[in-house]
Amino acid sequence: MDYGLWLLVGLLIVIALVFLLAGRRKADIRGDDAQVAAPTANAADIAPIPAAPVRAPISEPVASSAPEPVAAAEPVVAPTPIPASPSVAMPAGESDNLLRMKGVGPKLNQQLIDLGVTRYAQIANWTDADIATIDGKLGNFKGRPVRDQWVEQAKYLAAGDFAGFEAKYGKL
Repeated sequence: MDYGLWLLVGLLIVIALVFLLAGRRKADIRGDDAQVAAPTANAADIAPIPAAPVRAPISEPVASSAPEPVAAAEPVVAPTPIPASPSVAMPAGESDNLLRMKGVGPKLNQQLIDLGVTRYAQIANWTDADIATIDGKLGNFKGRPVRDQWVEQAKYLAAGDFAGFEAKYGKL
């Protein structure tokens, strides 16, 4: 005979032994079927659980007291935004599009509006103290006013010098 045939027969025997031993081991772990635990109590031996007593319904209505008058609440006044710079009053009129400045995206634009910054002229007139005050309120955007040169950008945009802005900072 050929060695390949003997090898195949031996392999089949090994697989059969593994299958039989694995099946027997599971039976040992579960326990024999004959040793299944018998029920400890008969259903007739178990006492029924008594039901909760039923209460009689309330026949007479309960008199309700008159509600106490509520004092009028004081009107809530919305806080006014603090101007970004105490030296620069908030100009009247329509706000500028701060998104045109490099480094200002939608979230940062909304934060600036919430802080009362809406015009290029406001930013152009910021002092170092104003920048430090605003920078402290920018959260994750801290450092942007100095790094992105907002004051210089705002000076170009407030003056309407879009060509100068584009020459220094790129296309709007």
